[in-house]
Amino acid sequence: MSEFSNYRSYNRMYKEGELTLGLHIPLENYRFDTPTMEKQVELSQLAENYGFTSLWFRDVILEDPSFGDPAVGQIYDMLIYLTYLASQTKEIALGTSAIVLSLRHPLRVAKEIATIDQLFPERLIMGVSSGDRRADFHGLNIQHEDRGRRFIEAFQYLNQVLYEEFPSIRSSLGDIQGSNLVPKPTKRIPTMITGYAQQSMEWFAKNGDGWMYYPRSPYLQAETIRQWRELVEQYCPGVFKPFTQPMHLDLSEDPNEMPTPIRLGFRVGRNRLIELLNIYKEIGVNHLFFALFDSKRPAEEVIHELGQEVLPHFPAIK
Repeated sequence: MSEFSNYRSYNRMYKEGELTLGLHIPLENYRFDTPTMEKQVELSQLAENYGFTSLWFRDVILEDPSFGDPAVGQIYDMLIYLTYLASQTKEIALGTSAIVLSLRHPLRVAKEIATIDQLFPERLIMGVSSGDRRADFHGLNIQHEDRGRRFIEAFQYLNQVLYEEFPSIRSSLGDIQGSNLVPKPTKRIPTMITGYAQQSMEWFAKNGDGWMYYPRSPYLQAETIRQWRELVEQYCPGVFKPFTQPMHLDLSEDPNEMPTPIRLGFRVGRNRLIELLNIYKEIGVNHLFFALFDSKRPAEEVIHELGQEVLPHFPAIK
């Protein structure tokens, strides 16, 4: 069972033994250039109309060429741009992959998240992480090496201030006594731990509502998921906690082209992609979202083909 049985976006995305599909913003094949951010509203609406269940956003502040990619996420601030696209769509889930709690004050995060949830109820899936981009840490004068401790403290603070009435909080991040966050979320928001967040697997098996981990080959991912699900059952018996992963996709024009590894994903034809996705489904991946950054074809063309030919095999949960 899941405590999110009445949370609409969660229910469209997650069910034990099933796999659904989403997309990573920006919907663009920019490769190692800076994304143009053109047609994102139209392409997000197209994805929603086909039945993709989610759009995912990154929490990046500074351009850092030394990081190995444009390192700018979707250019715009994650939560502001997420809100903008929420206002232009109707039901597609909005995921954060992930809010860097080590760099954002949890009281501010709580205010922003609760506001988004009030304006767009049951559409937010909140991924949280400890962060890895040193330039952002240096720019905010926060010790990169301290991010694991800051993450834990911010995570606890965030949950208290979001869900407790007039919480008693004494923290190095600040004290709250006799005051209360308004607004509160309409419902508890599904919170996914992204990566390890500098914690043990035991910790996020206990404390997260699900886990989001980086793309790996099915064999390696299967072993990781198995270990994690055993710990979830140990600490939260009978509770379903979904597993989510991204995948970089270069969709071939040849529908039968076999998978070839690219960074964080595959170049593959749609028929072989369906086979590959079924393997991920069998090993326990519950939601997978495509990043089209490394695609050789225009994003709109790829979304049409995925929507028409692949998505019917992995529809939103009814």
